[in-house]
Order: sequence, then structure tokens, then C-alpha cells
Amino acid sequence: MIKINNLTKKFGSHTSLDSINCEFNKNEAIALMGANGAGKTTLIRSILGYYHPDMGSVTIDGLDPIKDRVKVLEQISFVPQLPPPIKLNIHELMQYISIGAKVDRELIMHYANEMKLDIKANMYKSFFKLSGGMKQKMLIAISLAKKSDIIIYDEPTANLDPKARDDFYRLLKQNEDEKILLFVTHRLEEVEELVNRQIYMDFGQIVSDKRGEPK
Repeated sequence: MIKINNLTKKFGSHTSLDSINCEFNKNEAIALMGANGAGKTTLIRSILGYYHPDMGSVTIDGLDPIKDRVKVLEQISFVPQLPPPIKLNIHELMQYISIGAKVDRELIMHYANEMKLDIKANMYKSFFKLSGGMKQKMLIAISLAKKSDIIIYDEPTANLDPKARDDFYRLLKQNEDEKILLFVTHRLEEVEELVNRQIYMDFGQIVSDKRGEPK
């Protein structure tokens, strides 16, 4: 579903991605790992169409994430490591997501409840003013409610307490069929029971790509 062919991305004299070749397919849950500066974020942003490649290509179901950005983003849910500075309150945010991305508002509330986020008590609070953990729970709820074919999580549990992490992994296990799950993580032990593929990057290249069943 995601095909990356000879992908190269440079920033000035620095090569962030160096002729990357790989494919991600349905029913794969991938841990994408590597030191800071290994190229993980550049790879994700290339998949999302944020970056134009210097060489090579990225396709999502045959679509170009830059030229066909709207169609590609309809298929993807992305939860960043740092929540965006959204000024909308929770009510307005759910309205925006519901109309703009055709996501069921009740389903967002369902997953928020499963993540132990009390939406009703915070309905008219600005997303920006929520705690880090509450922001993360809200973004996770939206990502699951969207029912995307591809879900990308960048350090998804960084702001979650242990109980919330357990809830998050439980919900993912219930929603992983026929999807690509891609975790950018420094903590393999946290996603080891979910993933069936482990990719290590270093110096802009894939240095290891292991497949196997989750533990």
C-alpha cells in the first residue's frame, strides 16, 4: 500500500534520506526505530506529503502524496509527538473533524471515553489549554474514529500514564485488522506485543528490517 522507491531527501549538504527502498502493506504493524537524526521523521513527513523528494518517489495506493494530497490524507491518521497548538475548544474541534474529515462525532466520544478522557467535562475548554496527556488521548480518539487504512503514531505514549498506555494498546489490538500501523518509537518494549515488523534506521538508511509475529 505504501511504496518507497529510491527515496532521497537532502537539506543543504545534509542527506536525511539516502536512497530508501521499502514497502508497507496491510496487516503490518511496524516499529520504526533509530537514533535522533536517523531519518525517521523525514520518512514520515515524506509519506504525508510534507516534503518533496530530491530523488525517488513515495506512492500510497498508487497515489502521489504531494500531487494527490487530499486523497492520500483521507486514508491516513497521524498523531504527532508534539500535539499541534489548536485554539479550538473540544466541541469546535469535533465539529471541524466531523465535517472536514467525515468522522463520526459519537465515535470520537466513544474512543475518548475508552481512553478515560472526560469529554463532557472539558467540552468547551480550548484544546491548547488541556494537559499533555489529555491532548494525546483526544488525538488518539480521533485517529481511531477516523477508521483510516494507515495510522501513524510518532512516540504516541510520551504523555500517557501507564493505565492510559494499556487502554491505548487494547484499543489498537481491536482495530488493527486490514490496516498499516506505523509506530515511530524509541521504546520497542512498549510496542513489542503489537508489531510484526521492526525497522531500524541510521544515517538516512534502513540498516535492519525484521519480520516476525508479535510477542
